[in-house]
Amino acid sequence: MTQNSNLFLSVGKQVKDEYERIIGKVASFAVNPNGRIDSVYIEQGDGRFIKHPKESLKVEGSEVTLLSKTKMETTTLCDQIPLIWRKDQALKELVEKKKISPEVYEDIHNSFEGVLNQLKSGAQALIEKINKETARCAQEIKELNYALVHLEIEHEIGKVDEQSYQTAFSTIQECLKRANVEKSDLEAMKNKLSNILLGETQPQTEQETEEETMEESAQEASTLPSPSLPEPPVVVYVKEVGESGI
Repeated sequence: MTQNSNLFLSVGKQVKDEYERIIGKVASFAVNPNGRIDSVYIEQGDGRFIKHPKESLKVEGSEVTLLSKTKMETTTLCDQIPLIWRKDQALKELVEKKKISPEVYEDIHNSFEGVLNQLKSGAQALIEKINKETARCAQEIKELNYALVHLEIEHEIGKVDEQSYQTAFSTIQECLKRANVEKSDLEAMKNKLSNILLGETQPQTEQETEEETMEESAQEASTLPSPSLPEPPVVVYVKEVGESGI
């Protein structure tokens, strides 16, 4: 969580999203009676003011970043769903070992199950939202590629001079890079949530992570056709939190 002092120093500073797109600048704050910042007001490029939760802003030196709400929600669900599931499994083991009574087990199990179903419902809704955002990115990438082709044509026939062409080319390439990175992030978030809902909740060792990363890199580098095989499950990291995380 960003400290109040850092946020107060960010007034007037430019705000970008995680993909280096300029959002606007920090204009003001909503401060509660005990002096803690609850929200941050950002003036957008069109002059509108949008209020964001304090937790959605990250301040590092002179850089102010607006964190992705979708990414934050994904992280929360990917932490909480496996945690509740593991607690319910531990509860089941306790009743099997006769350390708690069946009545207590049923009561707490029903509570866990209710929370888990609610979280899973939220994950499913978030997947639908991610699908829409992914489609938006795909459309943006398509339009940028068309823009690049038309720029090349106009440059080729001499209607766009070299300096203007280089400037426009660089701008489109940067936009393409950002859109592709965002689309990849969205697809990764969807995979995590999908595997959570399928019950892929076991933590992964550092060695397994490194081996998986090397294997994925090798697959991406390869241009040879391969037979259609089922994709390996994506294993989700589980971050331990306290009881208040339920």
